[in-house]
Amino acid sequence: MWRQLHREGIPAARCTVARLMRDLGLEGARRGKKICTTVRDDGQERAADLLRRDFTASSPNERWVAGFTYVATWSGVVYVAFVVDVFSRAIVGWSAATSKRAMLVLDALDMALWRRDRAGTPAEPGLLHHSDAGSQDTSSAFTAHLLDAGIDASIGTVGDALDNALTESRIGLYKTELIKPSKPWHGLADVELATAEWTDWFNNQRLHVLEQLTNVAGGTPASAGRILSATRRTTV
Repeated sequence: MWRQLHREGIPAARCTVARLMRDLGLEGARRGKKICTTVRDDGQERAADLLRRDFTASSPNERWVAGFTYVATWSGVVYVAFVVDVFSRAIVGWSAATSKRAMLVLDALDMALWRRDRAGTPAEPGLLHHSDAGSQDTSSAFTAHLLDAGIDASIGTVGDALDNALTESRIGLYKTELIKPSKPWHGLADVELATAEWTDWFNNQRLHVLEQLTNVAGGTPASAGRILSATRRTTV
């Protein structure tokens, strides 16, 4: 910008141009600039990492992992959050928004709780909810919501994808199977609709090669949860 002004015969100090651009929120275009989804808030106390990269569970609603990603659209960035059941690998909750504030992850958690309750398998106290160390997941509003629901919080470290590898894997599939092949995206509305359709297909039709799923009819997350629940009812 400073060079362009001088080229047009407008004298200005480099520091003045830099200050004015900063005040106006302007910056030069950067090739391949990455959007950061996990921003730590050092002012909030974080829960310990109770999961410790152990992505196994003996039953549904024992451990949930959560995270969110972004989708570039013509109308701006859309953020999409997911909650995944560790046992069945089912996506039990999700949400989309144009802001990555705490409400994004709160809505995904509320959907997960509502869907499990509606299915007759409500989450019970002792459920472990694991997420990244982003400010959304460590906010007082989200922490209070977990406490009210009797859910134990678990927080991984910043910048270490292995601490939340299962969520990262699901997000990778979401991007590979839906977002990249179907772009360009217009905005929030079509991302929400497509995500709802993909999630339903992912849970109920897509075959998964997992130990706890390969021995059940259909080999889908939904079938694993249903068969286990039916088995438990008959054995009680």
